[in-house]
Amino acid sequence: MKLISWNVNGIRACIQKGFIDIFNELDADIFCIQESKLSEGQLELDIPGYYQYWNYAKKKGYSGTAVFAKKEPVNVTYGLGIEEHDNEGRVITLEYEEFYLVTVYTPNSQTELKRLDYRMQWEDDFRTYLKKLEENKPVIVCGDLNVAHEEIDLKNPKTNRMNAGFTDKERNKMTALLNSGFIDTFRYFYPDRTGIYSWWSYRFSARQKNAGWRIDYFLVSELLKDKLVSADIHTDIYGSDHCPVELDIF
Repeated sequence: MKLISWNVNGIRACIQKGFIDIFNELDADIFCIQESKLSEGQLELDIPGYYQYWNYAKKKGYSGTAVFAKKEPVNVTYGLGIEEHDNEGRVITLEYEEFYLVTVYTPNSQTELKRLDYRMQWEDDFRTYLKKLEENKPVIVCGDLNVAHEEIDLKNPKTNRMNAGFTDKERNKMTALLNSGFIDTFRYFYPDRTGIYSWWSYRFSARQKNAGWRIDYFLVSELLKDKLVSADIHTDIYGSDHCPVELDIF
């Protein structure tokens, strides 16, 4: 089974940059997007052969997630079930017979870390949510987690140490999530690979210089370790400031 996750940084803009062709070429069984920046009714995507699930933010042109799945899930839920967190369209959960698939667009801590305290609460509540799901069956988590976990995961760790996405607090929450029983699938296959990123700033010709960050992930419950086939980051695919990430699993 082939799974894709992509922060499209505005689905309407990404469509103008070839999204449909890329979507068809990747031919995923489940394709998740983050940062759709849509309100309900703004876009009708005709993608034959896929069930579509959208979670919209209340704020116009902000956040939002979607999942396209070839196989209809047993159940679909939106958000974490916590009002404080569920106005920004950040989480969709698909339940299948053998696993849960959760796509997430983690809140950014923002400039001057204005939202770091909120982010810390989100991290705890999201981890609790995932562990509750895991009591029933294994979980696959994908999306823009807005954190580069280790120094190997970004080009310039020293100069970014106190910036959003690479603070000690955010990195420690990622460590806590992994230590709670989840596998970072890309690092599982490539523990020492450097220079592979999933996001590049639009400023300073960052992508041309490969001055990037790996902040888009597929995480899986430890129970799924033996089912992992491969993981990939499609650095050659443009259309957003992020590139798609992939997981193949039995």
